[in-house]
Amino acid sequence: MGPSEVPIGEFFLGEELEYEIGFWLLKRAAIARASFQRVEGKDQFLGTIQGETQGVLGWLARYRVDTYRSTMEVVEGGTRLRSLCFEEEVRVGTKVRRKIHLLDYQGRRWTTKRLRKNGTWEIKEEPIPEGMVYDDFITAAYNFRYGVYGPVERGKIYRVATFPRKGATSYEVRVAEKSEEKRRRGETSKDGKELFAKLFLDPEVTHSKDGLIEGWLTEDLYPIEGTIKDVIIVGDIRGRLIRRVRGS
Repeated sequence: MGPSEVPIGEFFLGEELEYEIGFWLLKRAAIARASFQRVEGKDQFLGTIQGETQGVLGWLARYRVDTYRSTMEVVEGGTRLRSLCFEEEVRVGTKVRRKIHLLDYQGRRWTTKRLRKNGTWEIKEEPIPEGMVYDDFITAAYNFRYGVYGPVERGKIYRVATFPRKGATSYEVRVAEKSEEKRRRGETSKDGKELFAKLFLDPEVTHSKDGLIEGWLTEDLYPIEGTIKDVIIVGDIRGRLIRRVRGS
């Protein structure tokens, strides 16, 4: 089992994380929230990450809202989450971009639905190779924290298979060595910062050059402070945890 011998879905159930997002001289340019809930009436769970612009930036950006949702099932005797549906939605003013990934492991099919500007859906299907499991980045985050990919240790690299996007087939997490951690911590006080890590996502998700997010994890392995590096137009975007509701 995981950190407390509790099945993974129950372990994270009810957890909420809220972050203050800033860049340049704007300390509170946006707010991002992450939550983990049970899907009503089903033996499934919903992980959601939503970011929305605030204040002057919100007005300038026509109140942009980015939302990512992962509907997950529990497999392998309660020790792993597996994504069934991953939704991406970007709202800018009255305009909406949506993309949905449906994962059918019985039929070994990965279906992608993209909303066209005329309101119709473009649908593509691809086979899921035998033995392959695709974790979206929300599912991967909870699996990583639970220890699905192995114990989280300094100096280790973790690669997580995901559905291919523009040639990328996996995420990568690099946990820093103690020496780098000490150097990084010299830049700021500890304040709950336990491990320094670098996460490489699809650049399409982070809207950045390399898809790099780096920052600090707590002892419970949730992000407490981080930076999305080299975001297009705005440069580095910084995030800081301002509220946490513990899971069950």
